[in-house]
Amino acid sequence: MPNTGILHRSTAERRRATLRRLATERDAWVATAHPDHGPHHIPLWFSWDGQAVWVCTKATSATVRNLRHDPRVRLSLPDTADVVLLEGTAQCFTDQDVPTDAADAFARKFGWDPRTEDAPFVYVRVVAKVVRAWRGEPELRGRVVMRDGAWLE
Repeated sequence: MPNTGILHRSTAERRRATLRRLATERDAWVATAHPDHGPHHIPLWFSWDGQAVWVCTKATSATVRNLRHDPRVRLSLPDTADVVLLEGTAQCFTDQDVPTDAADAFARKFGWDPRTEDAPFVYVRVVAKVVRAWRGEPELRGRVVMRDGAWLE
């Protein structure tokens, strides 16, 4: 196999890089599923509050419908050369009952406040149970940086 020049990072280095990306990136792919309708995968803006990922989408979306049926969710950041996958549990909040600090942070980050729209929106809080991070095949081993909701050292 050719040398790709990828250096194997420690778990701590991967965790730091993952947290930096969660704090600075804008988009995540959100994957949900419904037993009758199958998988659903959509890109959404996200914000990170240091403990959970927040996304927001229309109340009538397939994402919300699926999460109300089954709160398991997988999120991935869009760079396939620097993979970050989060698996967790979602909690839905209407735009009327979302915690103010979460909605305000989302509005600051994107310059758009879904609470001001005519159509109802739902904020989704995703608490990660497992996080995997790797850059290429050399980092597949040891790619888990969070297990059972706790960051690994």
